[in-house]
Amino acid sequence: MNGRPISGASVGARTRRGKGALALALGTLMLVVTACGGGGDSDSGSGSGKGGDKDSGQADTKVSQAVVTVAPKDGADGVKTSGALKVTAAKGKLTEVEVEDTKGNPVEGKITDGGTTWTPATHLAASTKYKVHAVAKDSEGREAAEESAFTTLTPKNTFVGIFTPEDGSKVGVGMSFSVNFTRGITHPEDVEKAIDIKTEPAVDVEGHWFGNDRLDFRPEKYWKPGTKVTVKLNLDGVEGRPGVYGEQAKTVKFTIGRSQVSTVDVKTKKMTVKRDGKVIKTIPVTTGKPGYETWNGQMVITERLRVTRMNGETVGYGGEYDIKDVPDAMRLTTSGTFIHGNYWGGDAFGNYNASHGCIGLRDQRGGGDRGAPAAWFFDRSIVGDVVVVKNSNDRVVAPDNGLNGWNMSWEKWKA
Repeated sequence: MNGRPISGASVGARTRRGKGALALALGTLMLVVTACGGGGDSDSGSGSGKGGDKDSGQADTKVSQAVVTVAPKDGADGVKTSGALKVTAAKGKLTEVEVEDTKGNPVEGKITDGGTTWTPATHLAASTKYKVHAVAKDSEGREAAEESAFTTLTPKNTFVGIFTPEDGSKVGVGMSFSVNFTRGITHPEDVEKAIDIKTEPAVDVEGHWFGNDRLDFRPEKYWKPGTKVTVKLNLDGVEGRPGVYGEQAKTVKFTIGRSQVSTVDVKTKKMTVKRDGKVIKTIPVTTGKPGYETWNGQMVITERLRVTRMNGETVGYGGEYDIKDVPDAMRLTTSGTFIHGNYWGGDAFGNYNASHGCIGLRDQRGGGDRGAPAAWFFDRSIVGDVVVVKNSNDRVVAPDNGLNGWNMSWEKWKA
C-alpha cells in the first residue's frame, strides 16, 4: 500500500494562486511606473514574479517519497497468527508503528533492517481483529503514513496446558511449574517462548521438555523462601503443531513458603526433618522391603490426601494389598510412591523395611490421632516440600516421575 502524505497538496495550490495574483499586480504597477519615468529594465518585473512562484512550489507541493506497506492487506480475514504481520518502508525509514487489538491491547514489536522493517515480538491471538498505524520519513524528513486492519484465523483444532501449582497457592521450595499439554507439541520453541516467568527476587528459571506434551520450569537450586512467581501463559494463537493452536491466555501467581527438606535414610530407617536449615524432628520410618526398594533421590510432594485407599492393582502389584483408611498420605511420584501413615506395620518403624516402596510412618487408622508421627508430619507439610531418600538399593528416581527434575543436573536440564 502506498503511503499517504501528511501535508495536503491543496494548500500549496491555493498558495501559488495567491502569489501569482500578487506577482501580476506588481508587474502591472511596474509597467506603469516605467512608462511614466521613461526608463528601467523591462525584464526585472517578470523575473521577480517567476522567482517567487518557483520558490513557493518547492516549499509546499513536494510530497514524501517514503512508501509504507502493511501486510496483510487492509480488510484481510483468516490471517495466520505467526509470520503474516509485517510493516515495511521504501525510500524512507519507519519512525512509528502501533498495533493493537479492539480492546486496546498493544502488540510489541521491533524496527529492524536500518529502519525499513517492523515485525511483532510474539504471535497474535486467534479470532482477533487488529489495527495497524505506521509512519515513515523520507530523507527530507517528510512523513508518510498508512493504516490497516485485519482479523486472525479461527482455529478448528486447539490445545490447552494443564498446569501446577494452582493460582494463588503457597508451595514448598521444591515446586516446579509444570504444564501438561492436551496435544503433543511439535513446535516446542514457539510454545516455550509463549510462557513467560518472572520472579521476585529475580532468579534464572529454565524450561525442560519431557516428551512432547510436558514442559517443566525450575531454577538451578531450590527456590528461596518468600519468592513470588508470576507466570503468563500466552498460548492463545500459538501453533503448537500444524493446524493446532493454543486457546489459553492466563496469568498464574504463586509464592514460595518456608523451606522444608526431609531426608530418609533407608539404612538407619529414620527421617530427619529440617525447617529453614534446622532439624525440627527425627521420625522412625519403614521403607521398601527387598525386591520393592524405595527410589533414591530428591522427591517433591505433589498431592496431599487426609485419608485414602491403597490398592496394589493400581500400581501393578496385583492383589498383593488393598488397604482402606490409609491416613495422612502424600504423593512423591506419579508411579505411586507415597509417604504416608501406617497403622498395620507393628514394630517395623525404625527396625526393618516392610513396604512395597512407600515410606511409612506410624499412625492411627483414619488419622484420628493428630499427635502420631505421620499426622504430625502431614500437618506441617505443603505441596512442593522435598523428601530426599538415600542409601537405598534401588536407582535414583526418574526426573519425570513426578516433579522430580531436581535429580537432573542443571546443564542437562537447560539442554
